[in-house]
Amino acid sequence: MTDARTRNRRTVLICSAVAVGMTGLSFAAVPLYDMFCKVTGFGGTPIIGTAGAGRIGERVMGVTFDANVSPALGWRFDAEQTEVTARVGETKTVFYRITNTSSKPMTGIATYNVQPSQAGAHFVKIQCFCFTETTLQPGESIEAPVVFYIDPEIEANKELATLKSITLSYTYFPSKNGQPVAERKGDAAPSKL
Repeated sequence: MTDARTRNRRTVLICSAVAVGMTGLSFAAVPLYDMFCKVTGFGGTPIIGTAGAGRIGERVMGVTFDANVSPALGWRFDAEQTEVTARVGETKTVFYRITNTSSKPMTGIATYNVQPSQAGAHFVKIQCFCFTETTLQPGESIEAPVVFYIDPEIEANKELATLKSITLSYTYFPSKNGQPVAERKGDAAPSKL
C-alpha cells in the first residue's frame, strides 16, 4: 500500500510540475516570439540595426509608407512622403507627423510590419519613433524620423528577385508601460480631420 501511495504522490507532483511549467511557457511565449521576429525578420518584422549597410547594391526598390491610428487614440498620424525609392544598402530617412487632436495628454506606441512579410528579414531600421512610447499634450505635433535601409543581401534572395516595392506599415495604439493597450468597449472613435 505504501508503494502505491508513493507512486501516486510522485505522479501528482510530476503532473503538477508539468502544468506549472506549461503555464510559465505560455506566458513567456509572446515575448520570446516577439524577440524571435525582431531578430530574424519573421512575419514581416523589420530587423533593428545600429549602423548603415556598409555597401550599396545595384538594385533599386520602392518603399511605401502606411500610417494608421487606433480609434481609441485621439491622434492624427501621417507620413510626410508616401513613397521613396532607394538602392539596396542606401540609408534613407523619412518623417512622420504625429498630432494629438484630443483635449487631453495621450501616450501611444506604434506597432509595425513590412509587406510582403518575406522582405522583413531584409528591411533594417536604424532609428525609429516606434522603439519607444510617445506622449503628446493636447494639440501638440511632432515630426518623427525613421532611418532605414534595405539589406543588400536581398539581391541574393531568389524568392524576392522580382520584388520591386516594400510597404512599411505602422499603427499607433494607446500605451501603458511601453505596451499597446487594448481598446475598451464604449471608447468613442475620434473624428477624422
